[in-house]
Amino acid sequence: MDLNSPLFDSIRIKPSCDEPKKAAAQTCETPGCKNPGLYRAPKGRKAEGQYWRFCMDHVKAYNATYNYFDGMNDAAVQAYQKDAIIGHRPTWAMGVNPATAEGKAKAKAAPKRDWAYVDPLDILRAEGVGETGRRKAAPEPRRPRHSAATLKALDVLGLDENADSAAIKAQYKILVKRFHPDANGGDRSFEERLRDIIRAHDALRAAGLC
Repeated sequence: MDLNSPLFDSIRIKPSCDEPKKAAAQTCETPGCKNPGLYRAPKGRKAEGQYWRFCMDHVKAYNATYNYFDGMNDAAVQAYQKDAIIGHRPTWAMGVNPATAEGKAKAKAAPKRDWAYVDPLDILRAEGVGETGRRKAAPEPRRPRHSAATLKALDVLGLDENADSAAIKAQYKILVKRFHPDANGGDRSFEERLRDIIRAHDALRAAGLC
């Protein structure tokens, strides 16, 4: 590396001595004030990156009354604060493509915020951002209330999944009386059916349903 290269002459590590002179040469922008405008003060919403130049006294007075949210209603302030959590960056729901025709149409229909930001591609107004038309997530498929074994036991008793403890007990008593050999003149042809009913009732009791 050639330390004597003229390229090193163009590298600036500290501000040049001319810069303080330029700042001192600019007067305070308060009407009638002739003091040097050494201190910057932001111009406010919709003028981000732009500053006033004030003297010490006037910059203190300006800062005491400065309100970035002046002119914004409560809903707009809340929306701004909500977006500030993610740095006013765009977010989309899973599966949403803001580049599609549908996404662009919804983005155009969305109302503009009443605060300014640098958004040359207009992506912060896309679907899924802020309070404008976020696509709702698809509802999760309905899960069965009971296991397959429990549902089978309920089916054996002729009940559905909504049957409560009282209904299960009442149905069990009815079926036992109907298929018990004593109720059929000693006929044992229904014994297998009776065993299924008893096993189903035992399974439901183990599941805590009766």
